[in-house]
Amino acid sequence: MGIIPKDMNQAVLICFLTATALLLAEQDWPAHRGTERDGVYKGDSRPTPSWRVHWKVPVGNGYAGVSIAAGKVFTIEQRKKQEVAAAYDLATGKVLWLNSWDADFNSFLGGDGPRSTPTFDAGVVYCQGAQGELRALDATTGRLIWRHNILQENGGKAAPYGVSVSPLIAGNLLITHAGGKNAKSIVAYEKTTGKLAWGALGDDPAYASPMLVTLNGIQQALAMTATRTVGLDPAKGTLLWEFPWATSYDVNAAQPVLIGNDRMLISSGYGHGAALIEVKNGKAITIWENKLLKNKFNSSVYFNGFVYGLDENILSCIDVATGQRKWKGGRYGYGQVALLAKQGQLLITAESGEVALVKADPAQFQELSKAQILRDKTWNQPALAEGKLVVRNQKEMACVSLLD
Repeated sequence: MGIIPKDMNQAVLICFLTATALLLAEQDWPAHRGTERDGVYKGDSRPTPSWRVHWKVPVGNGYAGVSIAAGKVFTIEQRKKQEVAAAYDLATGKVLWLNSWDADFNSFLGGDGPRSTPTFDAGVVYCQGAQGELRALDATTGRLIWRHNILQENGGKAAPYGVSVSPLIAGNLLITHAGGKNAKSIVAYEKTTGKLAWGALGDDPAYASPMLVTLNGIQQALAMTATRTVGLDPAKGTLLWEFPWATSYDVNAAQPVLIGNDRMLISSGYGHGAALIEVKNGKAITIWENKLLKNKFNSSVYFNGFVYGLDENILSCIDVATGQRKWKGGRYGYGQVALLAKQGQLLITAESGEVALVKADPAQFQELSKAQILRDKTWNQPALAEGKLVVRNQKEMACVSLLD
Protein backbone atom coordinates (compact mmCIF):
# COMPACT_ATOMS: atom_id res chain seq x y z
CA MET A 1 0.00 0.00 0.00
CA GLY A 2 2.97 2.32 0.55
CA ILE A 3 3.85 4.67 3.42
CA ILE A 4 1.12 6.82 5.01
CA PRO A 5 2.44 10.26 6.09
CA LYS A 6 2.26 10.80 9.88
CA ASP A 7 0.72 14.29 9.55
CA MET A 8 -2.11 13.24 7.23
CA ASN A 9 -5.49 14.39 8.61
CA GLN A 10 -8.52 12.09 8.72
CA ALA A 11 -10.27 13.44 5.60
CA VAL A 12 -7.13 13.23 3.52
CA LEU A 13 -6.41 9.76 4.92
CA ILE A 14 -9.85 8.53 3.84
CA CYS A 15 -9.27 9.89 0.33
CA PHE A 16 -5.81 8.31 0.26
CA LEU A 17 -7.08 4.90 1.32
CA THR A 18 -10.01 5.07 -1.12
CA ALA A 19 -7.73 5.96 -4.03
CA THR A 20 -5.33 3.17 -3.05
CA ALA A 21 -8.16 0.62 -2.90
CA LEU A 22 -9.36 1.69 -6.34
CA LEU A 23 -5.82 1.39 -7.71
CA LEU A 24 -5.46 -2.12 -6.31
CA ALA A 25 -8.85 -3.11 -7.72
CA GLU A 26 -7.87 -1.84 -11.18
CA GLN A 27 -4.80 -4.08 -11.08
CA ASP A 28 -6.98 -7.19 -10.76
CA TRP A 29 -9.14 -9.06 -13.27
CA PRO A 30 -11.40 -10.80 -10.75
CA ALA A 31 -14.11 -12.20 -13.01
CA HIS A 32 -15.20 -13.03 -16.55
CA ARG A 33 -13.79 -10.29 -18.86
CA GLY A 34 -12.65 -8.15 -15.93
CA THR A 35 -14.17 -6.12 -13.13
CA GLU A 36 -17.03 -4.74 -15.24
CA ARG A 37 -17.23 -7.80 -17.52
CA ASP A 38 -16.58 -5.51 -20.49
CA GLY A 39 -13.15 -6.76 -21.61
CA VAL A 40 -11.49 -3.42 -20.81
CA TYR A 41 -7.99 -3.33 -19.27
CA LYS A 42 -7.20 0.05 -17.66
CA GLY A 43 -3.65 -0.74 -16.58
CA ASP A 44 -0.32 0.01 -18.21
CA SER A 45 1.12 -1.66 -21.30
CA ARG A 46 3.74 -0.89 -23.93
CA PRO A 47 2.64 0.21 -27.41
CA THR A 48 4.53 -2.75 -28.88
CA PRO A 49 5.39 -5.29 -26.15
CA SER A 50 8.06 -7.94 -26.62
CA TRP A 51 5.58 -10.69 -25.67
CA ARG A 52 8.10 -12.11 -23.21
CA VAL A 53 6.72 -15.26 -21.58
CA HIS A 54 7.15 -15.21 -17.78
CA TRP A 55 6.03 -18.81 -17.42
CA LYS A 56 4.12 -21.58 -19.16
CA VAL A 57 2.53 -24.58 -17.43
CA PRO A 58 0.40 -27.57 -18.48
CA VAL A 59 -3.30 -27.46 -17.55
CA GLY A 60 -6.26 -29.80 -17.76
CA ASN A 61 -8.90 -29.83 -20.47
CA GLY A 62 -11.82 -27.43 -20.81
CA TYR A 63 -12.81 -23.96 -21.99
CA ALA A 64 -12.97 -22.16 -18.66
CA GLY A 65 -11.60 -18.64 -18.66
CA VAL A 66 -9.03 -17.13 -16.32
CA SER A 67 -9.40 -14.59 -13.51
CA ILE A 68 -6.65 -12.84 -11.53
CA ALA A 69 -6.82 -11.41 -8.00
CA ALA A 70 -4.62 -11.15 -4.90
CA GLY A 71 -1.58 -12.29 -6.87
CA LYS A 72 -3.28 -15.54 -7.94
CA VAL A 73 -4.58 -16.97 -11.19
CA PHE A 74 -7.84 -18.92 -10.95
CA THR A 75 -9.34 -21.32 -13.48
CA ILE A 76 -11.24 -24.64 -13.72
CA GLU A 77 -9.88 -27.72 -15.48
CA GLN A 78 -10.93 -31.24 -16.43
CA ARG A 79 -8.51 -33.81 -14.99
CA LYS A 80 -9.53 -37.36 -15.82
CA LYS A 81 -13.07 -37.80 -14.39
CA GLN A 82 -13.00 -34.72 -12.16
CA GLU A 83 -13.47 -30.99 -12.54
CA VAL A 84 -10.72 -29.16 -10.67
CA ALA A 85 -10.73 -25.56 -9.44
CA ALA A 86 -7.10 -24.44 -9.42
CA ALA A 87 -5.12 -21.49 -8.10
CA TYR A 88 -1.70 -20.62 -9.53
CA ASP A 89 0.86 -18.06 -8.39
CA LEU A 90 0.79 -15.12 -10.81
CA ALA A 91 4.52 -14.49 -10.45
CA THR A 92 5.76 -18.05 -11.04
CA GLY A 93 2.91 -20.22 -12.38
CA LYS A 94 3.30 -22.57 -9.40
CA VAL A 95 0.16 -24.48 -8.36
CA LEU A 96 -1.01 -23.16 -4.98
CA TRP A 97 -4.05 -25.35 -4.37
CA LEU A 98 -6.61 -27.63 -6.05
CA ASN A 99 -10.24 -28.38 -5.19
CA SER A 100 -11.91 -31.16 -7.16
CA TRP A 101 -15.26 -32.95 -7.56
CA ASP A 102 -16.56 -35.77 -9.71
CA ALA A 103 -17.85 -34.48 -13.05
CA ASP A 104 -17.07 -35.24 -16.68
CA PHE A 105 -18.90 -33.13 -19.26
CA ASN A 106 -18.59 -34.21 -22.89
CA SER A 107 -19.84 -32.49 -26.03
CA PHE A 108 -19.00 -33.67 -29.55
CA LEU A 109 -19.52 -30.22 -31.09
CA GLY A 110 -18.72 -27.91 -28.19
CA GLY A 111 -15.76 -29.72 -26.68
CA ASP A 112 -15.26 -31.39 -23.31
CA GLY A 113 -14.68 -30.03 -19.83
CA PRO A 114 -15.72 -27.01 -17.73
CA ARG A 115 -16.20 -23.60 -19.36
CA SER A 116 -17.07 -21.06 -16.65
CA THR A 117 -14.62 -18.37 -15.48
CA PRO A 118 -14.17 -18.26 -11.67
CA THR A 119 -15.28 -15.10 -9.82
CA PHE A 120 -13.18 -13.63 -6.98
CA ASP A 121 -14.64 -11.45 -4.23
CA ALA A 122 -13.38 -10.54 -0.74
CA GLY A 123 -11.04 -13.50 -0.33
CA VAL A 124 -13.45 -16.07 -1.80
CA VAL A 125 -13.42 -17.58 -5.30
CA TYR A 126 -16.70 -18.87 -6.74
CA CYS A 127 -16.39 -21.68 -9.27
CA GLN A 128 -19.08 -23.26 -11.44
CA GLY A 129 -18.73 -26.54 -13.30
CA ALA A 130 -20.23 -27.59 -16.61
CA GLN A 131 -22.74 -29.94 -14.92
CA GLY A 132 -23.98 -27.44 -12.36
CA GLU A 133 -21.60 -27.73 -9.41
CA LEU A 134 -21.26 -24.31 -7.74
CA ARG A 135 -18.60 -23.89 -5.04
CA ALA A 136 -17.45 -21.07 -2.79
CA LEU A 137 -13.78 -21.66 -1.94
CA ASP A 138 -11.31 -19.86 0.29
CA ALA A 139 -9.06 -18.11 -2.22
CA THR A 140 -5.95 -18.60 -0.07
CA THR A 141 -6.29 -22.31 0.74
CA GLY A 142 -8.97 -23.72 -1.61
CA ARG A 143 -11.01 -24.85 1.42
CA LEU A 144 -14.69 -25.49 0.65
CA ILE A 145 -17.01 -22.89 2.26
CA TRP A 146 -20.31 -23.97 0.70
CA ARG A 147 -21.59 -25.78 -2.38
CA HIS A 148 -24.74 -26.42 -4.44
CA ASN A 149 -25.59 -28.24 -7.62
CA ILE A 150 -27.70 -25.54 -9.26
CA LEU A 151 -29.27 -27.90 -11.80
CA GLN A 152 -30.33 -30.63 -9.38
CA GLU A 153 -31.62 -28.23 -6.72
CA ASN A 154 -33.56 -25.92 -9.05
CA GLY A 155 -34.96 -28.45 -11.50
CA GLY A 156 -32.76 -26.93 -14.17
CA LYS A 157 -31.10 -28.22 -17.25
CA ALA A 158 -27.75 -27.32 -18.72
CA ALA A 159 -27.60 -25.67 -22.10
CA PRO A 160 -26.45 -28.16 -24.77
CA TYR A 161 -22.83 -27.02 -24.49
CA GLY A 162 -22.82 -27.10 -20.69
CA VAL A 163 -23.18 -24.58 -17.88
CA SER A 164 -20.97 -21.73 -19.04
CA VAL A 165 -21.94 -18.58 -17.12
CA SER A 166 -19.58 -16.96 -14.66
CA PRO A 167 -21.30 -16.25 -11.29
CA LEU A 168 -21.98 -12.55 -10.63
CA ILE A 169 -21.43 -10.71 -7.34
CA ALA A 170 -24.18 -8.17 -6.59
CA GLY A 171 -23.82 -6.75 -3.09
CA ASN A 172 -24.18 -9.67 -0.67
CA LEU A 173 -25.59 -11.97 -3.36
CA LEU A 174 -24.18 -14.33 -5.98
CA ILE A 175 -26.30 -14.56 -9.16
CA THR A 176 -26.16 -17.36 -11.72
CA HIS A 177 -28.25 -19.25 -14.29
CA ALA A 178 -29.88 -22.50 -13.17
CA GLY A 179 -32.20 -23.01 -16.15
CA GLY A 180 -35.16 -24.15 -14.05
CA LYS A 181 -38.85 -23.42 -14.56
CA ASN A 182 -41.25 -21.71 -12.14
CA ALA A 183 -39.01 -18.81 -11.12
CA LYS A 184 -35.83 -20.91 -11.03
CA SER A 185 -34.17 -19.91 -14.31
CA ILE A 186 -31.91 -17.28 -12.75
CA VAL A 187 -31.14 -17.66 -9.04
CA ALA A 188 -29.32 -15.74 -6.33
CA TYR A 189 -27.53 -17.10 -3.27
CA GLU A 190 -26.22 -15.27 -0.22
CA LYS A 191 -22.53 -15.17 -1.03
CA THR A 192 -21.31 -15.88 2.52
CA THR A 193 -23.72 -18.67 3.51
CA GLY A 194 -24.90 -20.12 0.20
CA LYS A 195 -28.54 -19.71 1.24
CA LEU A 196 -30.97 -19.31 -1.68
CA ALA A 197 -32.17 -15.68 -1.73
CA TRP A 198 -34.43 -15.54 -4.79
CA GLY A 199 -35.30 -17.15 -8.11
CA ALA A 200 -36.67 -15.56 -11.27
CA LEU A 201 -38.09 -16.38 -14.71
CA GLY A 202 -38.61 -19.77 -16.30
CA ASP A 203 -36.42 -19.43 -19.41
CA ASP A 204 -34.02 -21.98 -20.80
CA PRO A 205 -30.42 -20.98 -20.08
CA ALA A 206 -27.97 -19.25 -22.37
CA TYR A 207 -24.16 -19.03 -22.21
CA ALA A 208 -23.52 -15.31 -21.63
CA SER A 209 -22.73 -14.32 -18.05
CA PRO A 210 -24.89 -11.91 -16.02
CA MET A 211 -23.56 -8.36 -15.53
CA LEU A 212 -24.18 -5.73 -12.86
CA VAL A 213 -24.99 -2.47 -14.70
CA THR A 214 -26.67 0.87 -14.13
CA LEU A 215 -29.21 2.02 -16.73
CA ASN A 216 -30.84 5.42 -16.29
CA GLY A 217 -29.62 5.50 -12.70
CA ILE A 218 -31.11 2.10 -11.82
CA GLN A 219 -28.72 -0.69 -10.85
CA GLN A 220 -29.74 -4.03 -12.30
CA ALA A 221 -28.55 -7.49 -13.21
CA LEU A 222 -28.34 -7.69 -16.98
CA ALA A 223 -28.75 -11.23 -18.29
CA MET A 224 -29.36 -13.16 -21.50
CA THR A 225 -31.49 -16.28 -21.61
CA ALA A 226 -32.01 -18.60 -24.57
CA THR A 227 -34.60 -16.27 -26.10
CA ARG A 228 -34.31 -12.76 -24.62
CA THR A 229 -32.24 -10.10 -22.88
CA VAL A 230 -33.54 -9.01 -19.48
CA GLY A 231 -32.89 -6.57 -16.66
CA LEU A 232 -33.58 -7.81 -13.11
CA ASP A 233 -33.63 -6.12 -9.72
CA PRO A 234 -30.45 -7.64 -8.24
CA ALA A 235 -31.86 -7.62 -4.70
CA LYS A 236 -35.18 -9.37 -5.46
CA GLY A 237 -35.02 -10.80 -8.98
CA THR A 238 -37.99 -8.73 -10.17
CA LEU A 239 -38.15 -8.36 -13.97
CA LEU A 240 -37.52 -4.71 -14.90
CA TRP A 241 -37.61 -5.01 -18.72
CA GLU A 242 -37.10 -7.51 -21.53
CA PHE A 243 -36.06 -7.59 -25.18
CA PRO A 244 -36.76 -10.64 -27.39
CA TRP A 245 -33.57 -12.11 -28.86
CA ALA A 246 -34.05 -15.65 -30.13
CA THR A 247 -31.26 -17.23 -32.17
CA SER A 248 -30.64 -20.47 -34.00
CA TYR A 249 -29.94 -23.30 -31.53
CA ASP A 250 -30.75 -20.89 -28.65
CA VAL A 251 -27.12 -19.76 -28.54
CA ASN A 252 -26.73 -16.38 -26.85
CA ALA A 253 -23.10 -16.48 -25.74
CA ALA A 254 -21.59 -13.01 -26.26
CA GLN A 255 -21.74 -10.39 -23.52
CA PRO A 256 -23.90 -7.28 -24.09
CA VAL A 257 -21.77 -4.15 -24.61
CA LEU A 258 -22.91 -1.04 -22.70
CA ILE A 259 -23.13 2.17 -24.73
CA GLY A 260 -23.67 5.25 -22.57
CA ASN A 261 -26.15 5.16 -19.70
CA ASP A 262 -29.21 3.72 -21.45
CA ARG A 263 -28.09 1.73 -24.49
CA MET A 264 -26.38 -1.56 -25.21
CA LEU A 265 -25.29 -3.62 -28.16
CA ILE A 266 -26.24 -7.29 -28.26
CA SER A 267 -24.94 -9.76 -30.82
CA SER A 268 -25.17 -13.46 -31.66
CA GLY A 269 -23.77 -15.74 -34.33
CA TYR A 270 -25.36 -18.39 -36.54
CA GLY A 271 -26.44 -15.74 -39.03
CA HIS A 272 -28.33 -13.60 -36.52
CA GLY A 273 -26.37 -10.34 -36.20
CA ALA A 274 -26.41 -7.40 -33.81
CA ALA A 275 -28.77 -4.75 -32.46
CA LEU A 276 -28.40 -1.51 -30.55
CA ILE A 277 -31.21 -1.24 -28.01
CA GLU A 278 -32.27 1.56 -25.70
CA VAL A 279 -33.80 0.97 -22.27
CA LYS A 280 -36.09 3.63 -20.80
CA ASN A 281 -39.10 3.58 -18.49
CA GLY A 282 -39.18 -0.20 -18.27
CA LYS A 283 -39.11 -0.78 -22.03
CA ALA A 284 -36.40 -1.74 -24.50
CA ILE A 285 -36.62 -0.50 -28.08
CA THR A 286 -34.52 -1.14 -31.19
CA ILE A 287 -32.33 1.71 -32.46
CA TRP A 288 -30.86 -0.37 -35.28
CA GLU A 289 -30.39 -4.04 -36.16
CA ASN A 290 -28.36 -5.74 -38.91
CA LYS A 291 -26.18 -8.75 -39.73
CA LEU A 292 -22.83 -6.92 -39.94
CA LEU A 293 -21.53 -8.15 -36.57
CA LYS A 294 -22.18 -11.74 -35.53
CA ASN A 295 -20.47 -12.57 -32.22
CA LYS A 296 -20.63 -16.34 -31.82
CA PHE A 297 -19.10 -16.82 -28.37
CA ASN A 298 -16.60 -13.98 -28.63
CA SER A 299 -17.66 -10.69 -27.05
CA SER A 300 -16.97 -7.24 -28.48
CA VAL A 301 -15.51 -4.08 -26.88
CA TYR A 302 -16.50 -0.41 -27.13
CA PHE A 303 -14.10 2.50 -27.63
CA ASN A 304 -14.75 6.14 -28.59
CA GLY A 305 -18.02 5.59 -30.44
CA PHE A 306 -17.13 2.33 -32.16
CA VAL A 307 -17.56 -1.36 -31.38
CA TYR A 308 -14.79 -3.81 -32.27
CA GLY A 309 -15.46 -7.53 -32.37
CA LEU A 310 -15.30 -10.75 -34.33
CA ASP A 311 -17.94 -11.08 -37.04
CA GLU A 312 -17.90 -14.86 -36.76
CA ASN A 313 -14.10 -15.20 -37.17
CA ILE A 314 -13.05 -11.89 -38.79
CA LEU A 315 -12.38 -8.70 -36.83
CA SER A 316 -14.78 -5.85 -37.62
CA CYS A 317 -15.33 -2.22 -36.63
CA ILE A 318 -18.92 -0.95 -36.33
CA ASP A 319 -20.08 2.66 -35.97
CA VAL A 320 -22.34 2.36 -32.94
CA ALA A 321 -24.45 5.39 -33.90
CA THR A 322 -25.49 4.00 -37.28
CA GLY A 323 -24.69 0.28 -37.20
CA GLN A 324 -22.60 0.62 -40.34
CA ARG A 325 -19.37 -1.28 -40.76
CA LYS A 326 -16.21 0.84 -41.03
CA TRP A 327 -13.87 -2.04 -41.89
CA LYS A 328 -13.43 -5.79 -41.69
CA GLY A 329 -10.02 -7.45 -41.62
CA GLY A 330 -7.84 -9.86 -39.72
CA ARG A 331 -8.74 -13.53 -39.51
CA TYR A 332 -8.30 -14.56 -35.89
CA GLY A 333 -10.63 -17.53 -35.81
CA TYR A 334 -12.93 -17.81 -32.81
CA GLY A 335 -10.58 -16.07 -30.44
CA GLN A 336 -11.24 -13.36 -27.85
CA VAL A 337 -11.01 -9.55 -27.94
CA ALA A 338 -10.01 -7.16 -25.14
CA LEU A 339 -9.33 -3.43 -25.07
CA LEU A 340 -6.14 -1.82 -23.77
CA ALA A 341 -7.81 1.46 -22.87
CA LYS A 342 -4.70 3.57 -22.18
CA GLN A 343 -3.13 2.65 -25.50
CA GLY A 344 -6.32 2.60 -27.58
CA GLN A 345 -5.44 -0.89 -28.78
CA LEU A 346 -7.25 -4.18 -29.21
CA LEU A 347 -5.57 -7.23 -27.72
CA ILE A 348 -6.70 -10.37 -29.50
CA THR A 349 -6.02 -13.91 -28.38
CA ALA A 350 -6.50 -15.82 -31.62
CA GLU A 351 -7.90 -19.33 -32.00
CA SER A 352 -4.45 -20.36 -33.28
CA GLY A 353 -2.80 -19.50 -29.95
CA GLU A 354 -1.30 -16.28 -31.30
CA VAL A 355 -1.78 -12.93 -29.60
CA ALA A 356 -2.06 -9.74 -31.63
CA LEU A 357 -2.33 -6.01 -31.12
CA VAL A 358 -4.58 -4.01 -33.42
CA LYS A 359 -5.06 -0.25 -33.34
CA ALA A 360 -8.58 0.71 -32.25
CA ASP A 361 -9.03 3.06 -35.18
CA PRO A 362 -12.24 3.28 -37.25
CA ALA A 363 -10.28 4.63 -40.24
CA GLN A 364 -8.55 1.35 -41.08
CA PHE A 365 -7.53 -2.10 -39.89
CA GLN A 366 -3.94 -1.91 -38.65
CA GLU A 367 -2.26 -4.86 -36.96
CA LEU A 368 0.67 -3.61 -34.88
CA SER A 369 2.23 -6.77 -33.48
CA LYS A 370 1.73 -10.52 -33.29
CA ALA A 371 3.34 -13.46 -31.49
CA GLN A 372 2.74 -17.21 -31.15
CA ILE A 373 2.21 -17.93 -27.44
CA LEU A 374 0.23 -21.20 -27.24
CA ARG A 375 -0.22 -24.14 -29.56
CA ASP A 376 -3.51 -25.78 -30.45
CA LYS A 377 -7.05 -24.40 -30.39
CA THR A 378 -7.44 -21.46 -28.00
CA TRP A 379 -11.02 -20.39 -27.25
CA ASN A 380 -10.69 -19.59 -23.54
CA GLN A 381 -11.20 -16.08 -22.16
CA PRO A 382 -7.85 -14.52 -21.11
CA ALA A 383 -7.14 -12.18 -18.19
CA LEU A 384 -5.05 -9.01 -17.92
CA ALA A 385 -3.63 -7.67 -14.67
CA GLU A 386 -0.49 -6.01 -13.30
CA GLY A 387 0.95 -5.54 -16.78
CA LYS A 388 0.54 -9.22 -17.61
CA LEU A 389 -1.61 -11.28 -19.96
CA VAL A 390 -2.60 -14.80 -18.86
CA VAL A 391 -4.06 -16.99 -21.57
CA ARG A 392 -4.86 -20.71 -21.61
CA ASN A 393 -6.35 -23.44 -23.77
CA GLN A 394 -7.05 -27.14 -23.26
CA LYS A 395 -3.39 -28.04 -22.78
CA GLU A 396 -1.34 -25.16 -21.41
CA MET A 397 -1.45 -21.73 -19.79
CA ALA A 398 1.03 -18.89 -20.21
CA CYS A 399 1.77 -15.56 -18.54
CA VAL A 400 3.05 -12.89 -20.94
CA SER A 401 4.51 -9.45 -20.21
CA LEU A 402 2.80 -6.33 -21.59
CA LEU A 403 5.41 -3.98 -20.12
CA ASP A 404 8.67 -4.82 -21.92
